[in-house]
Amino acid sequence: MNWLFASGHAVDVVLAFMALEAIWLLARRSAPLTVFLMLMPGALMVLALRAALTGMPWYWVALPLTVSLPLHLADLRHRGLV
Repeated sequence: MNWLFASGHAVDVVLAFMALEAIWLLARRSAPLTVFLMLMPGALMVLALRAALTGMPWYWVALPLTVSLPLHLADLRHRGLV
């Protein structure tokens, strides 16, 4: 199990399930923008986790985390929560 996390493949599994969720939501006729805004902040945070687990430089952790915040705020605004 150590290799799964050290190699970052655990994150790949999570991303694969997120892709399946996106496909399922789109098949149920959810708006593509809604699906994108709903899933992308989480996907970016998971990518930051992958960078941290695999020992990438700090900016590969910081960049997806930084980009996830405006997308999360856009999702909240799109849903009418802010």
